[in-house]
Amino acid sequence: MKRRDFLRQAAVLAAGVAALPWPATAAAASALPPHPFYGNAFPDTQGRSVGLDSYLGKPMVLNFWATWCPPCVKEMPDLDALHNKYPSIHFVGLAVDTTKNVLTFQEKVQVSYPLLVAGHGGIKLMRDLGNKQGGLPFTVVFNGNGRITESILGQIKPAELDALLASLA
Repeated sequence: MKRRDFLRQAAVLAAGVAALPWPATAAAASALPPHPFYGNAFPDTQGRSVGLDSYLGKPMVLNFWATWCPPCVKEMPDLDALHNKYPSIHFVGLAVDTTKNVLTFQEKVQVSYPLLVAGHGGIKLMRDLGNKQGGLPFTVVFNGNGRITESILGQIKPAELDALLASLA
């Protein structure tokens, strides 16, 4: 096949693919439904059920953590500072722990964002969100439409997360 014929056929094929209804534009991507994870609800430390769908409409930083996890505890002040810096972004701490442990922890370390309790079932939830190792801490950033934009296994780097959040705010 001559190069000219090959290029002509490639151009026709590319035009046909471009005409398909792909979510290639921001408008089309925003029409996608939120991540299925938003269908979950978890108790807060007072036992009230909180549906994650109540956080739709704004970006959300979801941080899986546990009271017994030193890197989790170490990053909480950084997450709290970012929460205060970006009031247009929801921050949620999802404890892979017990309510009793979280309540005791809150007496010593307080954060201004909500803490919900997933219990030990949180490990499966993390795996469903891409954390195949099930390690903590694990942070997932969702855009305002409920789609994952970033996931971070291990302790966050505040400057990097700050830059990401600035682009979402």
